[in-house]
Amino acid sequence: MTKVYFQQGWHLRDIRVPRVQSLLTASRPIAPAFCDSDMFSYEEMQQLFRKDAYFNDFLRLGKLKWGGWIRFPVMGQPWLVAFQRTAAQGPFERDDMLRLAPLAQALTEVADLSAAVGRSVLTGVLDGLLLVQLPALALDRNGLVLGVNAGADAVFDSDLRVHNSRLVVRDGKARQALERITSDAANEGDLLHHMTGRSGRVIVARRETKKPVLLKVLPVHRAASTPFLGAKFILTLTDLEGAQRTPLDVISEAFSLTPAEAKVGVMVATGASPDEIARELQVSRETVRNQIKAIFAKTGTHRQSELAALISRVQL
Repeated sequence: MTKVYFQQGWHLRDIRVPRVQSLLTASRPIAPAFCDSDMFSYEEMQQLFRKDAYFNDFLRLGKLKWGGWIRFPVMGQPWLVAFQRTAAQGPFERDDMLRLAPLAQALTEVADLSAAVGRSVLTGVLDGLLLVQLPALALDRNGLVLGVNAGADAVFDSDLRVHNSRLVVRDGKARQALERITSDAANEGDLLHHMTGRSGRVIVARRETKKPVLLKVLPVHRAASTPFLGAKFILTLTDLEGAQRTPLDVISEAFSLTPAEAKVGVMVATGASPDEIARELQVSRETVRNQIKAIFAKTGTHRQSELAALISRVQL
């Protein structure tokens, strides 16, 4: 039911949602636990039962009718746990809500602990990336910035910066690409699905007076993606203005390859055949075959897939 609720957009048509929101923003505090009778009069409920699509087309799928909620704060924001009863079970009464109210404190404590663990994991990830000289920041599923390491702070300028907890990208094309990847992945819950191919993994953010910054979107560790913290993406930044070494330089140094072997290795990793590499580099096929043998020997790999996996750990 919960999956259908969001997939079919019932959260946009649920008449209870604006009523709950009005209760949460009312000047007078509401009880930790409340139910339908706190939001609707008896006459309104009868009208909803007769004509409202949410009650008749959605709740009826699960033979549900009556609602109750527990309100609890997490990091200063209100959260709700919803309960549903069937028509046979009858509506929630005031005594039911009084018995459920003490759960609010326990829910807050558990949620705060979950958020704190997620925050700790997220900070560790950003600090770890800084140790390997990778500027990075973390975003939630709504695009809000949850954390930034010192390396990213050093990259920010008028073309790329954080403002009001949001990443501001001046390059319109890069901004749209980033929004498309993150919004689609946030809705479908599968970031890797949107990261296939080299062009899908790296976004080029061009700047007016400097070389571009390369943005790479990575999935966040599960422990940091708790809903109470909401971390969804890690975004690494490569500032080409200050970059002194190319990925080929790094690959060459990491595996003791010659510059020519490093170039061939990257081409093999991307799926190019020996004939294609020979034509591209304007060398003989035999030269390429000998270079590939040397690459496999130096990297300790035996197949294209193994080499691709190894190089992907080094190459942006």
